[in-house]
Formats: sequence, C-alpha cells, structure tokens
Amino acid sequence: MGLLENTLIILLLIAISAFCSTSEIALAAARKLKLAQLAENGDPRAATVLALQSRPGHFFTTIQIGLNAVAILAGVLGEGAYSPWLTGMLEPYVGSAATAATLGSILSFALVTSGFVLLADLLPKRVAIVAPEAIALRIAGPMAFFIRLLAPLVWAFNGAANLIMARLGLPESRPDDVTPADIVALAQAGTNAGVVAEQEQQLIENVFELESRTAPSLMTARDSIVWLDSLEDEAAIRAKLRARPHAKFPVCAGNIDAVVGYVDSKDILNRILNGEALSLKAEGLLRSALILPDTLTLGEILEQFKSAREDFALIINEYALIVGLITLNDVTATLVGDTQDDSGEAQIIRRDENSWLVDGLTPVGDLEALLDIPPFPDDDQFETIAGFLMYVLRKVPRPTESVDHGGFRFEVLDVDHHRIDQLLVTRLEPKAS
Repeated sequence: MGLLENTLIILLLIAISAFCSTSEIALAAARKLKLAQLAENGDPRAATVLALQSRPGHFFTTIQIGLNAVAILAGVLGEGAYSPWLTGMLEPYVGSAATAATLGSILSFALVTSGFVLLADLLPKRVAIVAPEAIALRIAGPMAFFIRLLAPLVWAFNGAANLIMARLGLPESRPDDVTPADIVALAQAGTNAGVVAEQEQQLIENVFELESRTAPSLMTARDSIVWLDSLEDEAAIRAKLRARPHAKFPVCAGNIDAVVGYVDSKDILNRILNGEALSLKAEGLLRSALILPDTLTLGEILEQFKSAREDFALIINEYALIVGLITLNDVTATLVGDTQDDSGEAQIIRRDENSWLVDGLTPVGDLEALLDIPPFPDDDQFETIAGFLMYVLRKVPRPTESVDHGGFRFEVLDVDHHRIDQLLVTRLEPKAS
C-alpha cells in the first residue's frame, strides 16, 4: 500500500481509538442520578447506559481490547508507512543510510504516537468529561453491540481479571453509597454554579448537623433551668413566674432530679383569670414530662418530639440526673443557623473585626461555621467551647487563661461556680481593615 492508503487507515484507527477513549470516560463520569431520571422519563438509551454501568467489567474489557488492538496495528502500519519515506528524505542530509534509517524510525514513531495522544486520547477525553451523560447516551448502543460481538474474548479476559482481583482481595465494583459529605459537596457545587441559593446550601448542611450533634451541645444547662417545686406555696410560685416567665415549667418534688411532670403557663394563667387557687397538685394541671438521655442526636430528639407530640424535654445522664432541658425551638433553630440561647441573648457577640465575646456553652460547630475556624482536635470529647478549654487544659480554667487554636486565641473572661461563663475569641493575625 502507498503512503496515502496507509495514512487513511491510520486516521481510521485514530477515529476508532478516539471512540473507545470517549466511551471510557463518558461511561465512568456519567452520573447515575441523572441517568435514572432520564430512564424514568422514557429514554431507553439511559437504561442501556445504566445496564453497562452495572457490569463495568464487560464494558472496560471491551474498551481495552479495542484500544490495545488499535495501538498495536497503528504501530505496525506507521512503521511501515512513514519510516521508508522519512529515511529517503533524511539520507541526502545525513550521509549515512544506517543513521537515516534510525532517524526515520524514531520520527515515524514520534509522528504516529503524537497523533494518537492528541487526537485519539487527549481531545476525546476532554470532550467526554465536559458532557459525560450526553455522550454516554450516544455511545450506549454501539458499545452494547461491540460487547456482544466480542463476547467470548470479553468473557475470557474479564473472568481472568475477576480471578486475580479475588485472589488479591480487591473489590470488583465501586460502592455507590451517597454519603452526607457527597450531598454537602453537591450543594456547595450548586451554590458555586448559581443554581442553589446560599441559604439553601446552609440549610442542607444544617440538616446533616442534626445527626452529628448531641443534646448537650444545644440544651439549657442544669443550673439555668427554671423549675417549680410541687411543695411550694402559691406566693412562691407566683413570684417565680413573674421573675422568670416561660411557656412551660418542669415540676419537681423538692429537687430538680425528682421530676413529677410539667405545667403549661397557659393553664396557670387560666386558673389565675378564673380566680382559682394556684396549686401544682390541682387535677388536670400537671402533665407527663418527656425525659430523654443525653446520648441522643438532635435528629433523634426531633423524632422523639414528633412521636410524643411534645415540644420540650428534660435531658438526663447515665446516672438519671437532670443535666439540661431542650426545646423544639432549640432544634429547629439549628436548621436556620440561629446562635441564640433561651434568654434571647446572643451567644456570639462581635466586638470588632477580629474579636468576639462568646458564651461558654456555645457549640464548637457554631464557632467553626461562623468564624471559619478549623475543626477542633478530638471534637468527639466535647460539645461546647467551654468543654474544649477544659479538655485541653485538663482543669477548670481561671480568668485570663487561654488556649490557641487555628489562628485564634480563646481567653477565659469569667468563671461562675466552676462554669466558664464568657470567653474572648481573638484572631491572632488580624484582617486588614
């Protein structure tokens, strides 16, 4: 064959190789969720692509057979087509037939290889990665045909590969589980692309935060709970209601750990308006309180609220001691990124561009999100910023003691009865104003 015929054959081989390269990337990169949607909408090609993805061994075996066969054939043809021609061109300038033949072989190899790298590998793969689903739909039919055509070879090579992988203990297929991290990453990508609002992205991240945070990170601490004593007289109850008004009050017998139920402030108001005596032992006034362990996640607490049809619960530890109180509003506030405690006072108050006043009970996750602080070390050992300080210092800190982390300094300002009440968080390298 002449130079022209060989060139046409090599171009055909490049086209075949480009098809195989495009198919390989398109099928691997095509998103199953999008393909499933297309299949549900009645596109049979999407169903074919999903079927090919379910048996990747057969598909990639066919691709490799095609790529290797084409590469070997192109090498043989290229050497025979271009080497004599290039040798003849170089011999007058080199002077030695052997040297010209060597240079001709090298240049022939470089020419064919460059053509395959650029036209059969690089460009097709770049095109396929841009629109994998669209290309996968177009190549699905031809690839299914070639898999059937090369079925004996595919079966033999794929069986051998499976045997080797089994001997090595390697998985034969990739896991397709969608993790929370995957969904958060997709939401971030959607925000960057402008198809998901920042508020929607934050809401998605907060939903998964419900499963990572436990009750102690959000509850009102034991010493801040306003509770009524069933043994108190009417005057004491009225005084407490005036001083610390709330929607609902836990009722205990003598101490906070002896919970007997709760009362709704609306029921108390009705009795006062009707001129009835205010007694916590009155029939129909006391209700059963929801009591939950402190090991539950916020998501589990939300489910408990739904099942019990309640909107607040008392939290106990493993020794059945009351450690806090949590409300439905506390949990839902996590979804919208609220950083306020039950008293309505902000837990994080900005002093200036590089410093903040922070309540000791502020969850470390809120600080990480608001101030862009790197994850705290060993954060499974504590829930709040006060817990972080005590974990690092191995004691109850005193005022002015501090800990540095992630470019920030956490300094204790006030300690009340062994409780870290307030901290000053300062950025160590201030932002330029």
